[in-house]
Amino acid sequence: MTMVFAVRASAQNVPAASADTPSIRLGTTIFANYTCQSEPTLTDADGNTVHRNAFDLTRAYLNVTGNLSRVVAFRLTPDIARETDVSSALSGSLVFRIKYGFVQTNLDDWTGAGSYARFGIQQTPYLDYMEGIYRYRFQGTMFTERAGYYASADAGASFRYAVPGNYGEVHFGVFNGENYNKAEVNNQKGFMVRGTARPFAAGPSILRGLRAGVFYDADRYVSHAERTRLVTHVTFEQTYVHAGFEYLDAHDQTSAVSGIPNVHSRGYSVWATPKQSASSVGWEGLLRFDHLTPNRTVDSTQDRVIVGVAYWFPHQGNVTSALMVDYDGQLFENVTTAPNKSVAVHALVNF
Repeated sequence: MTMVFAVRASAQNVPAASADTPSIRLGTTIFANYTCQSEPTLTDADGNTVHRNAFDLTRAYLNVTGNLSRVVAFRLTPDIARETDVSSALSGSLVFRIKYGFVQTNLDDWTGAGSYARFGIQQTPYLDYMEGIYRYRFQGTMFTERAGYYASADAGASFRYAVPGNYGEVHFGVFNGENYNKAEVNNQKGFMVRGTARPFAAGPSILRGLRAGVFYDADRYVSHAERTRLVTHVTFEQTYVHAGFEYLDAHDQTSAVSGIPNVHSRGYSVWATPKQSASSVGWEGLLRFDHLTPNRTVDSTQDRVIVGVAYWFPHQGNVTSALMVDYDGQLFENVTTAPNKSVAVHALVNF
């Protein structure tokens, strides 16, 4: 059983200022949890078979965003993480680190509303986009992120162009490729690009929420040793349901030395969030299934089923909160890892 309480800043992206007057905004994100795991069981120091349960704090952001002018904006977001190195004096402690820290140039005056350039530790092009559609990341990370193929943030420079008329967008950049929580280890860089189209932006209302796109991450561990991720995605946003499908194709070769294999993995995730009402409040469900073959030369798979029910509370102003109960089960076929099952209660507050 997992109980997660979240307080999340509304300024996940830094908006352009309406004037040149400097401004600053402060927000926070907190995920706390209580976890009770039904499978697998553990053996304690006395040899008793027990179900693991623990209180934990998995996310604590302090979001500082602002504008120096209508053109120049910034964001600084520290994060917490638990130190797991048993040799460290801080082993088991929660340590503070930088999750986001970037300068943004708003290009609204030249390329249209919503376009910008960023420099620093920032959101990678895909996960931040998908989080705006799949709003249950407080339950747990998304498919490609949870499987460990890349993180939600990295250090680099990027550019986003919003197609006029809300017909789509292109977001690309050059990043270290080691994720925000690690330093660069060599001279290799990751080029990431996401292109998304909304073909019926001005069409019938039932089709306006249909979007499709491609994300590609071209990186290398070392020279001539590829680390690539291709994700195709289709999402649909309608009055009473949001749904999505993601397909992953990845290659990993940790070294170009002869004999080091190039591991080819594939997988997909399909999810839907049926809603009780046309507004963003009320009862809502979460149905999600993830399937991953981590190495196509080995007959093994990893499946994950998530089923949940959430209630989104009504609020005035720019505030969101929800309470959720869910089941999260993992099944591994032809893998030595035991099945992992838990029941969860999550709470989210967003302002």
